[in-house]
Amino acid sequence: MENISYIQIFVFACTSLLVTTQTHGHPVLPKTHAPLFIFGDSVFEVGNNNYFNTSWRANYLPYGETFFNYPTGRFSDGRQVPDFIAKYAKLPLIPPYLQPDNHEFSYGVNFASAGAGAMVQTRQGVTIGLQTQLSNFKNVTKSLRKKLGNEEAKSLLSRAVYFFSIGSNDYLYPFDTDPSVLGNYSHQEYVDLVIGNITTVVEGIYEKGGRNFALLNLWPIACLPYARALNPEEGACYDAFTPYVKLHNKSLLKVLKKLEKKLNGFRFSVSDFNEFLTQRMNHPSKYGFVEGEAACCGSGVYGGIYNCGGMRIAKEYNLCKNVSEYVYYDSAHPTDRVYEQFAKEIWSGNSITTPYNLKGLFEN
Repeated sequence: MENISYIQIFVFACTSLLVTTQTHGHPVLPKTHAPLFIFGDSVFEVGNNNYFNTSWRANYLPYGETFFNYPTGRFSDGRQVPDFIAKYAKLPLIPPYLQPDNHEFSYGVNFASAGAGAMVQTRQGVTIGLQTQLSNFKNVTKSLRKKLGNEEAKSLLSRAVYFFSIGSNDYLYPFDTDPSVLGNYSHQEYVDLVIGNITTVVEGIYEKGGRNFALLNLWPIACLPYARALNPEEGACYDAFTPYVKLHNKSLLKVLKKLEKKLNGFRFSVSDFNEFLTQRMNHPSKYGFVEGEAACCGSGVYGGIYNCGGMRIAKEYNLCKNVSEYVYYDSAHPTDRVYEQFAKEIWSGNSITTPYNLKGLFEN
């Protein structure tokens, strides 16, 4: 497929201005509303990476094709989980922190950056890591205190929900660059480093007044189209990732339970993104899909070459005719339809969330 035309660029620019205006046309919410602050990686990225020099972007077609009808920076054909959660919580669309004209933080803000990890060294220099996202959040708390006063800002921050998707890049990145790095640690030792960094950030937010934390566990990165392409003959999951995923998810829940006992007023929700996606990959028809393993957009076996849009690796790529039939949009990210199903389950259900669902956190 060809690169984006000048007409498409013009349309993108105009529609970007439109959505920017719309996100600042905020509804008048009651003073007791709970904001949504979002941290993480490409699963939650809504366009922060558009505003600095990095190749980790999705600000070109066909990303955004089915809902926004233009690329926003989301690694999806449409919306992502935080977009739906904001809708269910009766909040406006939560904008990226780096959006130049974004100065309204009373409803929350999105700090997530594609490629980000909990470890400082994970893709350092080409993404906004979790530690920097925490620093950006601290800048927001200063802005809120200045605008609202200390007491109202304190109340707002304590009501807010802090939503995380982080960790997968800390395991993917060493495999992509220098697998020998992992040889210096046992599986558990390396997982402990990742979890330790996540814990530090959660505690940092708590110190600034945060009390309600929602986290996704580590999804089945061994079975992404990208990972399956590493085993093209078998078409099986790339099981070198699996021990890390299992240990990470077990350790995450364990450390959050410890924080619950240690920190007064601390509440959390862990959503089982791993089990949710595994079920749809293994039994797509049960959930209304046709294809659970291959990507809608990409190239190579399983669409596993990460070049949807033709802006990375190679210009030529394939795009499916009906994205609603697919679990994965590109080689590493689900579709709008999958995200919506997941958001609905974690908002009001209890089968894949513990101990609270998202609605419960917002109704604190």
